[in-house]
Amino acid sequence: MITIDINPVLAQIGPFAIRWYGLMYVVGIIVGLFVALPYAKEKGLKEDDLWGLFYPAAIAGFIGARLYFVVQQPLEPYIEQPWRILATWEGGMAFFGAIFAVVATLAILCRRRGIPFWVVADAGAMFAVVGQAFGRIGNIINGDIVGYPTTLPWGVVYANPASFVADHTIAYQPAAAYELLFNIALFAAMWFLRRRLTRPGSLFAFYLASYSVGQFVLFFWRANDIVAFGLKQAQCTALVTLVLAALIAWWVTRREYRVST
Repeated sequence: MITIDINPVLAQIGPFAIRWYGLMYVVGIIVGLFVALPYAKEKGLKEDDLWGLFYPAAIAGFIGARLYFVVQQPLEPYIEQPWRILATWEGGMAFFGAIFAVVATLAILCRRRGIPFWVVADAGAMFAVVGQAFGRIGNIINGDIVGYPTTLPWGVVYANPASFVADHTIAYQPAAAYELLFNIALFAAMWFLRRRLTRPGSLFAFYLASYSVGQFVLFFWRANDIVAFGLKQAQCTALVTLVLAALIAWWVTRREYRVST
């Protein structure tokens, strides 16, 4: 078995705590920008426009990810203590919520400012896949994304009492590590395709479809509650998102064809 004995709190300064989870998000944002900004400028977007989109989209993504996580939980604790809705240090960010909120925000801002939305969406997909990978490192340290108990040799025991698992003495399937490996593979595929998928929006559609398929498959190993038809909430969301991705890919292809004729 693999033992992880890391305190999710990296450092404590008075009442303020610096956590690995938050640090990984910061690192993911920085690295994601280093990847996405050159790609976006290569596609003809102006850096000033990109920064004008980034900040509201980042805020929307944070709020969307947190709220989508909260609505999937028993709501009584959040009704009794509303401040816990913002308690990200307790774990709990749902990337589908971030995707939906960011896409909606970018669509509105791009329309108002006359910026090509689908080009921005492609760059945003490059940013997202990098950020997700680093976020999963934070999940691995936290122990807030785990699979079912296992006897596999790569099962993970979270020995630190501050980690989020229910039992610190048994091994779990390393679901967060599976998702990290998937994100790395998806990034490699998108990097290879970034200049081959030439229609604006096609890289975004590829990301959305691939991420949905990945979530649908990987959640069979994650210890989450089943909500309907033997599936978990994220799997149901993934199926809906996969249909949306197919529609986007179809629309982008048709739109490009009509423009070219």
